[in-house]
Formats: sequence, structure tokens, C-alpha cells
Amino acid sequence: MRQKLSLYLDLIRWNRPAGWLLLLWPSLAALWWAKGGFPGWHLLIVFTLGTILMRSAGCCVNDVADKDFDLHVKRTENRPVTSGKVSSKEALLVGAVLALLAFCLVLTTNTATLIWSFAALAITIIYPFAKRWFAMPQAFLGVAFSMGIPMAFSASVPESMGWQAGLQNSFTSTVGLMLLANLCWVLAYDTEYAMVDRDDDLKIGMKTSAITLGRFDVLAICFFYLVFCEVWAYVLHSKINPVIGLITLMLVLGQIAWHYQLIKNRQREECFKAFKANHWLGFTLFLAVVF
Repeated sequence: MRQKLSLYLDLIRWNRPAGWLLLLWPSLAALWWAKGGFPGWHLLIVFTLGTILMRSAGCCVNDVADKDFDLHVKRTENRPVTSGKVSSKEALLVGAVLALLAFCLVLTTNTATLIWSFAALAITIIYPFAKRWFAMPQAFLGVAFSMGIPMAFSASVPESMGWQAGLQNSFTSTVGLMLLANLCWVLAYDTEYAMVDRDDDLKIGMKTSAITLGRFDVLAICFFYLVFCEVWAYVLHSKINPVIGLITLMLVLGQIAWHYQLIKNRQREECFKAFKANHWLGFTLFLAVVF
């Protein structure tokens, strides 16, 4: 049982929290914004645990979908499903249990958020297969990793106001801008991630933004980062204290410059280091919203 538990924890990337942190910070930033401050312990717990559970469930689906491809990629060849230590059926069962637990959390919010949760689940299931068909599957991941934003705005509306009010609150211009910023951020950091496996992906015919962008990959990543920064600056400018705004801008631009230094030579280890450090960018923007 101890060995099985260890394999399941490896399956859901328990020892690599960067993945769920990338999901968590924009969701919490949206939640703080939607509630105009601290959202209360109930919503904070629901969105934090829900993010961890759904990211873990997504890992299970992804590993089953990619098991034949991961076998030929140096970084992923020893994953539990790929190595045969955990069967596909086991992995899907673990993912289903985790998704069910997340669904139970959503049931404690409101109808509008429940509706959004079905869309989020569908995208989570479909995403692993996007890498077979789309030249820029990172854009699809950007949609999947942004679902917490409209869900946060819908969850902030009391159920007594009706599910229509909850959905309406998740279709505002502010939500649209946050979604755009998050999409650009995902395109940036997941292209860094794709650069790690580019040589292996070329051999097995996998489609990624790192392959599609070719020699313009580093330039495109910097562009995505700067759009992400500019859109957030526009969203925050009317409400943020000028001093906090300046400090935030310096911290974000400093991190973007550091990422450029890491990825400019396209070395595997440096690109992976840049990807893993991205949650600090999200954390910086979250703190800006809180302050």
C-alpha cells in the first residue's frame, strides 16, 4: 500500500507543486478582485483545494493519453503509467476520484459556478489530445488554465440572486482582460516547457508551440510576457496604489528579463528552470491585487 501510494503521488506530481501554483494564483487574484477583498474562508478553501484536485486529475488523464509518446521522451519515460508501474485503468480511476472530490467542492458554491465546472472538466479531458491536432496546443492549455477566473467571478455572486446573475458576472470586460492576460502567460511559460522536449517531440511527431514558432520562440515568449504584463497593468491601474504599482511593475519586468537570460540559448535545463519559476510571476500579480 505504501508503494502504491508513492506511485499515485508521483502520478499526480505531488512533489512538483509548480503546476498547481500556476493555476492557483490567477484564480485567487480573480477571487479577491471579484469579492473586493478577502473572499472568506469557504471560497478560499474551495478554490485552493479544487485547483489542486483538478490539476492532479488532469495529470492522470494526460499521462494515460500520452503514455505511448512519453516512452520516447527522456524527461517523461519513467512516469508511472508510461513505465507500467500504474495501469491506465488505475490512473483513470484515481483521476475520476479526484475530479469527483473537486465536484463536491463546487456543489458548495452556486449554480453558475457548477455550470462553469462542466466546461472546465470537458477542457481538462480534451486538452491532452490537442497536441495531436493543433500547431499551438499551448493556446488550448491557456483556456484550460484560465477557467478558474470566470468561476471565481460567478462564485462571488450569492445563490439568492439567481444563476443568471452569477453567469453575467463572469462575462464582464474585466474577466475578459484577465483571461487574455492569463492566456498570454500560459503561452509564454508552456512554450518554455515545450522547449525542453523539442528534440524528442520532433522525433515522435508531437505538435508544440516551440516547434511551430521555430527560431522565433524566444522572441514570441518575450512578446507573450509583455502582453501579459501590459494587460494586467491596464486592469490594475485605476485601483492600485502608485507605489505598489511601480514596485509590482519592476518585479514583473525583472522576472521577465531573468527568464530571457535563462532561455536565450535554448538549453534544456535552463528552459525547465524558467518554466518552474513562473509561479513567482503569478504570486507577484496576486499580491498586487491583494494590496
